[in-house]
Amino acid sequence: MDKPRVFVSMWGLLLMCVAFSKTELTLTTTRITPTTHPAVHKPCNTQTSCETCLANVSCLWCQTNSSCTDYPVSYVIPPASVCKLSQARWGVCWVNFEALIIAMAVVCGILLLAITVCCCCCCCKRRRSSSFDSDDEQFARRREEIRQRSDERKAERKVKHDEIRKKYGLIPDSDHPYSKFENE
Repeated sequence: MDKPRVFVSMWGLLLMCVAFSKTELTLTTTRITPTTHPAVHKPCNTQTSCETCLANVSCLWCQTNSSCTDYPVSYVIPPASVCKLSQARWGVCWVNFEALIIAMAVVCGILLLAITVCCCCCCCKRRRSSSFDSDDEQFARRREEIRQRSDERKAERKVKHDEIRKKYGLIPDSDHPYSKFENE
């Protein structure tokens, strides 16, 4: 993500947080106390239908014997002695506990996979950019070495050519610049 997008998304998130806190503040300051009292839930074992049983979150409906029991809070998943998972209902009547557990496991697995992929992508991108930096440094160092060697060879060629020119009199001596021409 480029910097402007990150900046805009950060500002958007900040504005949403401020707006939410403002609405929450106005709701809490202007809230009128209700005159009706919340309904008191009946004990779970007195419920006779799935809908009325599951209206109370502390109840568990068992489809096999059509009974409503207290959710066994000492266990995360109700044991088979209370009700089979395929027949247990909690939260809504149309989803059994088995399907609920499988769906939650799939969603958690997908979330973990997405987080892992994102972390790997970020790490690989960071590693790739750092390796590009080191590659760029190596390339620049190598280019500089090649340039230095080229300059050295150029200087050697110039010295050789100057010696040849001097030998054949193409370059005048610095003491007598026109000595070759005077002899003629």
